Amino acid sequence: MNDAKNNDQKIIVALLSVLAVFAACVVLRLAQPVVLPLIIAWLISYILGPVVTTFTRRHIPTGIAVTFVLLLLFGVCYLAGMFLFNRAMVFWDAFPEYKQKLIVLSDHFAERWDLQVQPLKGIDWWSKLTPYMKVTTTTMMSFLSKLVLVSIYLVFFLLGKPYFGCKLHKAFPEDEATKLSNMLGAISRQTGAYLSLQVVISFITGLCVWVALSIIGVDFAITWGAFAFFLNFIPTVGSIIASIPPVLVALVQFDTLWPAVATATALLTIQMVIGNGVSPKVMGDKLNLSPLVVLISLVFWGWLWGIVGALLSTPIAAAIKIVCENVEGLRPISVMMGSGKRYCKIRGRSGRHLK
Repeated sequence: MNDAKNNDQKIIVALLSVLAVFAACVVLRLAQPVVLPLIIAWLISYILGPVVTTFTRRHIPTGIAVTFVLLLLFGVCYLAGMFLFNRAMVFWDAFPEYKQKLIVLSDHFAERWDLQVQPLKGIDWWSKLTPYMKVTTTTMMSFLSKLVLVSIYLVFFLLGKPYFGCKLHKAFPEDEATKLSNMLGAISRQTGAYLSLQVVISFITGLCVWVALSIIGVDFAITWGAFAFFLNFIPTVGSIIASIPPVLVALVQFDTLWPAVATATALLTIQMVIGNGVSPKVMGDKLNLSPLVVLISLVFWGWLWGIVGALLSTPIAAAIKIVCENVEGLRPISVMMGSGKRYCKIRGRSGRHLK
């Protein structure tokens, strides 16, 4: 009788958990304009927080430290924005020439293969591109509005950062405060390490793309290097998307097919070496996340919040794993989210697991 009641209670708890997850997804979807800037500010605070704490330990007032850090952040964002804007204008100025080359290339293949339909002939390019320009403008305005909200949230996060540990030990018993402090410290260290390493790896990827395309002679090599840098923050699919435009440009720019093949080969080699060799080794050791968990997190948060959700998917997954690791009843979830390399090793061709 008791076993039947226990089974019924487990089923009820499982169903309630599913409903709770569904309700949380609905809330996160509807509250995106408010919640998303809050999460972005929370993640950025893990990078800038140690700088503010260092300043306050040197007896610099917290307000001055936060102001200096924010001005530095705004300066970097401004320089990055101006760089992207200038590169976009250069590409836009050269677009008519590439449009004409693309039409000539299309006509050439149509005549060579005796095609009756020429898909690029007679297209009103301005009317086709206008909707995308409107979407881009709307996206930029939305980004700027979110940036203001992120800045407001970030100020409050940074102002309270140096005193958070003291408040934690004052608010909770020593054991609980220590446990919470260790958990939040682990999230801070792993998130900060991930974001810092991701910046370095993305920079190296963009630099390699720029050098390789410059050697081949592809136009706008530095633009495609910057493109690869920013899209490399999106796990798995970002590097694939970043490789498509330079291959298309090489295909239109040169009279032969081989430069496009060389471009595709160079980009594939860079992504294979860095994306499948260096990055998993470095990131796997820091985050201890299963590749399947990274992929599921990418799909889920990308569906929930779009491109920004895809960018935040890996740090959010790492934070969830750390929280589950420090809650007794959720530790099995943390183990399943991990890569498993800490618990077993595979040696030899027999595939035996050594615990």
